[in-house]
Amino acid sequence: MNAHTQTPDVLTFGETMVALRGSGPLKLGGSMRVSVAGAESNVAIGLARLGHQVRWAGAVGEDEAGELVLRTLRAEGVDVAGATRDAEAPTGLILFEPRLPEVTRVHYYRSGSAGSRLKGCSVEAAFTAAPPRILHLTGITPALGSSAKCAARRALMLAHEHSTLVCLDVNFRSRLWSSDEAAEVLADWIPYVDVLIASDDELPLCLPSDAPADVASQAGLLLALGVGEVVVKYGAEGAAVHTNDGELRAQAREVRAVDAVGAGDAFVAGYLSALLDGEDATGRLDRAVTTGAFAVASHGDWEGAPTRAELPLLGAGAGTVVR
Repeated sequence: MNAHTQTPDVLTFGETMVALRGSGPLKLGGSMRVSVAGAESNVAIGLARLGHQVRWAGAVGEDEAGELVLRTLRAEGVDVAGATRDAEAPTGLILFEPRLPEVTRVHYYRSGSAGSRLKGCSVEAAFTAAPPRILHLTGITPALGSSAKCAARRALMLAHEHSTLVCLDVNFRSRLWSSDEAAEVLADWIPYVDVLIASDDELPLCLPSDAPADVASQAGLLLALGVGEVVVKYGAEGAAVHTNDGELRAQAREVRAVDAVGAGDAFVAGYLSALLDGEDATGRLDRAVTTGAFAVASHGDWEGAPTRAELPLLGAGAGTVVR
């Protein structure tokens, strides 16, 4: 079975950009570190490091920046056979500007990018070549433009047709679209979602404007709409999963915070990994908060994602040297 037909555990897609991380205020110049960044590819790398078969089917420009994206994903064990190159649009760019020890500004250059022009036919080809066990979507992709939004919805319909489990991470980005625009799309998607992942302040986007304000009631409404499980992220306060059996909470793992960027994506990767392994809700939350802690304790979007063998390291005492 070749790479084009091997059944992936997870299929995901979205815009992955070249990332430049500055050493200080951008207007003062200085050095910048080159990497790549994208919510869906962060999840893909996190899952691949945990031993899962993952396919990423986004679009990049037919340029050197796009080659860096594809090369990085291939090097991390992610299948990019379903990815496309757009000869008429560039790969997007993101700049990270540290301004304070706890504050980083992000600047996007993604308007008209290849990722925003992702086509439904490309996603369909990647999906039908070998339907995955899980389709992972985020609320970022439909915010990029009409083409990307249509591609995401086409994937959603294909998942429904093939009885593929759908995971949606709301991942609201106010600089890409308004809350009203997001709510309209999410209302259309929710009936097809099996696993919904959101921060507590994102849940209202998935519900009518007159929905109750408390999280438990909001989760209950989403379950009534057909969502199988609602996973709520509370940042440093941990996370919870709501199912028809009730609510289960888990505390965040204590680590020395270095960089919070990518923590949510690492959390998703851990949760889906445990789901694929058949873990119960307790096991899914435990792995999710563990992989999220690895991300917080490391610089970069995905660089700190743990391998399966590294998961127990958070239980080691301070100053431990692993020999």
